[in-house]
Amino acid sequence: MSLEQKIRDRSATVGVIGLGYVGLPLCHAFHEAGFGVLGFDVDQKKIDRLNAGENYLKHLGEELAQKLSGSDRFEPTTDFARLSEADVVISCVPTPLGKHLEPDLSYVERTTADIAAALRPGQLVVLESTTYPRTTREIMLPAFEAKGLACGSDDGFYLAYSPEREDPGRQNHNTQTIPKLVGGIDDESGRLAELLYSAAIAQVHRVDSAEIAEAAKLLENIFRAVNIALVNEMKVVLTKMGINIFDVVEAASTKPFGFMPFYPGPGLGGHCIPIDPYYLTWKAREVGIATRFIELAGEVNRDMPGYVVQRLAEGLNRHGLAISRSKVLVLGLAYKPNVDDVRESPSFEIIEKLIDAGADVQYNDPHIPKPWKGRKHDLTLESQPVTPETLAGYDAVVVATHHDAYDWQMIADHAKLIIDTRNALRDVSGDRSHIVIA
Repeated sequence: MSLEQKIRDRSATVGVIGLGYVGLPLCHAFHEAGFGVLGFDVDQKKIDRLNAGENYLKHLGEELAQKLSGSDRFEPTTDFARLSEADVVISCVPTPLGKHLEPDLSYVERTTADIAAALRPGQLVVLESTTYPRTTREIMLPAFEAKGLACGSDDGFYLAYSPEREDPGRQNHNTQTIPKLVGGIDDESGRLAELLYSAAIAQVHRVDSAEIAEAAKLLENIFRAVNIALVNEMKVVLTKMGINIFDVVEAASTKPFGFMPFYPGPGLGGHCIPIDPYYLTWKAREVGIATRFIELAGEVNRDMPGYVVQRLAEGLNRHGLAISRSKVLVLGLAYKPNVDDVRESPSFEIIEKLIDAGADVQYNDPHIPKPWKGRKHDLTLESQPVTPETLAGYDAVVVATHHDAYDWQMIADHAKLIIDTRNALRDVSGDRSHIVIA
């Protein structure tokens, strides 16, 4: 039976590599569409928890894991030799940055080797990891062709790129409802990838090549990074002038055309915006182009944790205190509100800068009782309670993440000094002289 027919009648087995923020909801989407799904991950703990019906990604809910674990159409495994059992293999592995802001494609390369080792005729392989244009063609394609198979037919293999667009914690969209881009290495690969995703995703848009899809993903996130840098830079300028940047953005947002609101913050977090622009700047240097605009935006955004610490120092000085003699509570470790996702969170850098300056630092995050060791950070702290009594024991509070669980009025009433990086206390009543916008 042809791959096309297997996709159409849902007899195709879909293999998903990387059961994280992208891969696990993708498994669920294809399972909901009626496909058999094999989930692959190198972390045995994830496999064990899924088999037990437990979800290690809290924002997805326990019901998702329970539904998968109770189904005979889903099986998680660490055995990558079983990739040969899948008719479709989708790679959702991380693409982080190296120490010098260079692309780290080691996960993509390793997974490509795993797929190549198990590759058989008639399989469709799709890369979803964010990366620079031509990654699919220059890294994956040669590895698969080395098996003696040609791209573009059932006698060989099919290869496409489809960027992930996950936004953990968002309530008005999910994997099934977020429009999907698909671009093939060749026309037939693109057509089959479009057919596959159309079975599980409400809206699929096929572009003419994998390179267009790869570049579109970068543009989406560079657009956000550049505009956030713009308002972050305006924040620094307007703060010196005594003007609240959040009030300015709100005022500008009344224009019904030609403007889109972006908001400043303590720095960029998440798996995309702090990282993706550098994939393009690196590739641009390879072809002799300097991406000055994008790199400047990155510089502005990377400076924001330091700016927050500077604003804290200024606030403490007005109280006759130095950072080195102060006790500081940071509210929020997650990079965005109401999730437990700490990837690239600026909170870690703020805490580390404060510790380096001699401060006694603690944190609170209702979603993260204790942080796990990350690629760049290993914060050996535990979440502390936020009560009127505990707040009175701190010289300052830094609002890094505006979780809905926080009682902002209570915090405003009992904290001595508040550095608000999110405009979280905009609606509190009473004295506001101790609230500093950063």
